[in-house]
Order: sequence, then structure tokens, then C-alpha cells
Amino acid sequence: MGRSEAIIDRLHGLHPKLIDLSLERLQRLLAALGHPERQLPPVVHVAGTNGKGSTCAFLRAIAEAAGQRVHVYTSPHLVHFRERFRLAGQLVTEDALADALEEVEAANEGQPITVFEVTTAVGLLLFSRTPADLMVLEVGLGGRFDATNVIGHPAACAIASISMDHMDFLGDSLAAIAGEKAGIIKPGVPAATGRQQPEALRVLEAEAARLGAPLLRRDAEWIAEWEEGGLRYADSQGVLHLPPPALPGPHQADNAGIAIAALRAWNPSWLSDSAIAAGLSTATWPARLQRLHGALAALLPEGWELWLDGGHNAGAGQALAAHLPGWSDRPRHLLVGMKQGKESNAFLRPLLPLADSLWAVAEPGQHLAMPVEAIVAASGGRARPGPRVADALRAIATTGGPPGRVLICGSLYLAGEVLKADGTGVE
Repeated sequence: MGRSEAIIDRLHGLHPKLIDLSLERLQRLLAALGHPERQLPPVVHVAGTNGKGSTCAFLRAIAEAAGQRVHVYTSPHLVHFRERFRLAGQLVTEDALADALEEVEAANEGQPITVFEVTTAVGLLLFSRTPADLMVLEVGLGGRFDATNVIGHPAACAIASISMDHMDFLGDSLAAIAGEKAGIIKPGVPAATGRQQPEALRVLEAEAARLGAPLLRRDAEWIAEWEEGGLRYADSQGVLHLPPPALPGPHQADNAGIAIAALRAWNPSWLSDSAIAAGLSTATWPARLQRLHGALAALLPEGWELWLDGGHNAGAGQALAAHLPGWSDRPRHLLVGMKQGKESNAFLRPLLPLADSLWAVAEPGQHLAMPVEAIVAASGGRARPGPRVADALRAIATTGGPPGRVLICGSLYLAGEVLKADGTGVE
């Protein structure tokens, strides 16, 4: 265990709840640290149920294609805790992270605070001390009372697809959840959003109007549609004919468009059409329809493909279901592992008709893994127990038949374990 992991383990004892949405504890800590949140480059604040990580990836890639230095704060991590902090394009080093954790821990003086609030303070401290041109800030959970919402005046906001998830913290209706996501909207700050269900969109529109914030909606203020050879984007500034996004899936038109709309509304001097095109074609984001080529992929016969996606809720199931028809040229095998408390029925429902075989899996190191038996039950008995990923892959490899595609999905925590087992890096 490294220094940073040891400090994080120690900090878990400072608050009885892992998640306790509030701003007061972090605001107190940031004051003790000299308010690093006031010493940052321009910030694009990103919320949403599904797609916010991909939106962050597009924002970063576009800015870096324009030669800009970009800070990025995301969660959760997949393999290493350091993944959450990218300083001016580079993941934070272990020593720098541990030093910052110790400094924040000392400033907190043992007062109650959650680990996510501590890590947000660590990120803001690190970002304030490293020169950069842009900071991409991903909400952890919700928005209104998420620790990242200590940023008073971002350059732009982005709200990706909103669906039912984390109902125990955000509310049991789409309107309630959208109200929490809308909490990142700030007076006069442009906010870009993609296609939303009408119930969610009405909430975003009302909050933006209340605050006098320009709301940039897909199919209204901007459009993004597939065309031969790529993506067509249009807004009041003109039309762009762009290459296909490097992140696969039809839903990525939404996430790419949100990133473009947010940047064009902010309109930094460095933004150009060529940077947008280059950023879309080079963006990377692990465990989002990511093809694997390592040790796990080697368990499949020659000519087969192994893919990984961390989607884990109803909206993610629908997004994957929209992508899978494009794989109809081969048999499609799904390995599903989920986190306890997730609505496995809602995730699986749109996928069941598209899978030639379905396997329920759980890895020994997977955080709060849903029992394999519960996933089998949620599938109506259709899923076969892996019970581990490697076991399922070996079983699929012996079935014969034409080369197929295997998709491992259902949990970011499962995705992290899969990346470790496959030997695939996340740098």
C-alpha cells in the first residue's frame, strides 16, 4: 500500500457516512487552506447521470489539441487513485498526491469530513499550484450539494444525460434528480445539455431561466447528427463537419456535442474548428466501450473481440442497447457484473433481446459486488454463472461457432478489476 492509500484509509474514520452531500465541511477546509478554489484556471463544470466522463474526455482532448494545458478531476478511479487528478495533462505523481493529502489532513485538524470532500480539496489545492489554461471538473454525485460545487463562477457548465440513479441520495423522480444536477448552473454562465427526457429538461430550463443562464439544448440551440464519414454539428456560430468521435457508440454524438457547445458558448480565443475535429478523433476514456487486447482477451479464440464498458444503470443499459445492433454481424456475448443496490433489472432489460449468451460474474476484489445469483435472478434465469470473468471467457471459448464479440459491463468497479486482470493501463 502506498502513502496515499494509507492516508485515505485513515481518513475514512473522520465521518460516519461515506456519502453525505454538503458544502459546509469542505468550505471550512478550503478556508483553512487559503481558498485554492479561487485560484484556478477557467473551469468547465460537468454533471449528469451518464456521459459526464466522456464529455470530460472530449473537453480535455479538444483543448489539448489546441495546445492548451488542462487539469482534469474525475471519479471514481478504475485501477489507481491517482487517475482522479490530471495536472496540466499528466497524472499526479504518488509523492505529490501523498504530500497534498497530508497537508489537507493537517489543515482539517481531525474534524468530520468525507473522503470525497478531502480528495476534492486535494485536487483543488494541486490544481491551484500548477499553471494550466483550463480545468475540467466532473461532479461526483448530483450537483447542488456535491463537493465540486464550491466553484462559484465557472466559464461554462455541461449537463449530460439524466436518468434514474442514486435515488437514495438524489430523489425518487426524474424531476428531483434533474433538480440536483441543475444545481451546478450559475447566474449568467452558459450551460450546455444534450437530449433529455421532457421531465428533466423542464427542470433545467426553469433553473437556467431563474438564474439568467443561457441554456444550450440539443435540437434547439445546437444539433449533432451522424452523416457519412462523421458527425455534423451546427449552432448559431455555423456548421462543422467533423470526424467520428474516437469513443464508440451512437450516444457519443450527444456527449461530443455537449462539449463543443459548452466551449463555443464560452468562446475561448484558442478554440478552433481544427482543434474540435482533432479532439473528437483522439479522445480516450477507459472502460467506455473500450477494446481490450491483453491477458483476458487472449483467453478467446483468434478473431474474437473483447470489449469493456462501465455503464451500470438504466440509462447506460439503453445506450449499450442502441450500440449493439451495430454488432449484429457476429454473435454477441455479454458478461454482466454489478454493484449491490443497483437496479439490475432496469440495466438488463434492454440488453436481454440482443445477447446471444449472457453470463453473470463477480470478481473477488470488486467493491460491493452483487452476488452472481442475484444477477441470474434479475435476468429471469437466462444468465449463466461465470462465476468469474476468466471462467466465463473460457466457457465461451469452448462453444465453437463463428468469431464473436464479448462485452463485459455493469459496473465501474468490475471494470477496474477487469483492467487489472487484462494488464491494460489507464494512463
